[in-house]
Amino acid sequence: MSVPPDAPPRKVVVGTSMYNMWHEYPGLEARLNRLAGLVDEMAARAQQEYSAGLDLAVLPEDAVTGETQGDPPGHSVPLEGKLLEIMGAAARRCHTYLIVPATLAEDPTRGIYTNAAVLLDRQGSVAGIYRKVHLVAGDDDLEGGLTPGAHFPVFDCDFGKLGIQICYDIDFDDGWAVLGRKGAEIVAWASQSPQMIHPRCHAREHGYYIVSATWRNNASVFDPIGDIVAQTRQQPASVLVMQIDLSCAILPWQSKLRNGAAFAEKYGSAAGFRYTESEDRGIFWSNDPNTPVMQMVRELGLETLQQELARSRRLQDESRGGPPSTD
Repeated sequence: MSVPPDAPPRKVVVGTSMYNMWHEYPGLEARLNRLAGLVDEMAARAQQEYSAGLDLAVLPEDAVTGETQGDPPGHSVPLEGKLLEIMGAAARRCHTYLIVPATLAEDPTRGIYTNAAVLLDRQGSVAGIYRKVHLVAGDDDLEGGLTPGAHFPVFDCDFGKLGIQICYDIDFDDGWAVLGRKGAEIVAWASQSPQMIHPRCHAREHGYYIVSATWRNNASVFDPIGDIVAQTRQQPASVLVMQIDLSCAILPWQSKLRNGAAFAEKYGSAAGFRYTESEDRGIFWSNDPNTPVMQMVRELGLETLQQELARSRRLQDESRGGPPSTD
């Protein structure tokens, strides 16, 4: 994660959910109203815990159509109609970006149905759609006859850059790498699988936050170091909210930092951080709009992880007369 030198604090409240859908399907409108209720609960928690509005709400994979069965025509829904009506109203009511996963009937005349995540903006309008690229293979089809996506878009939201992945995408590195290269700062992972090791690796490798929303076991927030910094495990349904700062700096161990004590002593409550001694690094941010975190880093004479790695690589290459062989 790279922070511009004079970027002010950028607080974002993310909300996610764990929702067990292994039961009888209640019908489309009842399901949508239940999901909207989860979003309302996230927004209320954001006010209670942070005195702030909700910026992003994430629902689990296939939340709209969930436990419906059969061929795609029998368990898919159109984007227009009840889905946009009810979930768009929830996004407007909570003034939040909202990720709504569903099996979409995109072009029934051509047999095109997708495992998709619809991104709604704060006005309840469609800001974009991510279509699951890595569908699970059956004996002779993909997820019962769905069409895989072909792109890994990054969406420009008013709080920052957002990527989306869905369930089985976790086992393939390409999408996560593309989202990192395109500058994603948060990646929402809507899933049935509740994995934690893979998301930790992707978050650390590519330097973004990952917010998981699942059917069971846990829904979690992973920071760019790979730590799980918030989690809910309350079954069968629960929500979680957390405030993060996208203008954060990752600092490696250095004697002057003293595991974060140098920040606390100089800036007090004007700065915040989580330092992980076992990983020899931490995430630091500013709570003072007039003092960017990178100004704090410079004033303390510290290096970010990126700066340290670049300096080390330069000195190594100079000493050996070039980069190391990769043969």
